[in-house]
Amino acid sequence: MLSDRAAKKSGVKKAEDLLKLPVRMGGIELGRPVDLLIDRERPRAVGFDVLCGDEAHRFLPFVVAKVRDDAIEIDSPFLLLDFAQVDFYRHQATTLRELNGDGRGIAVGEDGTIQE
Repeated sequence: MLSDRAAKKSGVKKAEDLLKLPVRMGGIELGRPVDLLIDRERPRAVGFDVLCGDEAHRFLPFVVAKVRDDAIEIDSPFLLLDFAQVDFYRHQATTLRELNGDGRGIAVGEDGTIQE
């Protein structure tokens, strides 16, 4: 298992810690991730399932998210996509909760690579 010190040094984050971070734009909290979508073919995070303030679940692509120590930052609320718009990801990905439950023992690299 990845220690907190090793995670900070390498830029790798524990999956369970990622799911505790708020999603913010310009300091304004837009929602919270409730799950991580993972490519079925290769161990890579493709995005977050974000529960937004209006109680809607939206998809946030991992590549546009800036993962900081205290938040997941985005540049525009338009990056939070309705899942109906991105049905492709539902079929090409599985979720962290389906694979692992709570994410313990799973780490995510800066590029989205999954490490166990």
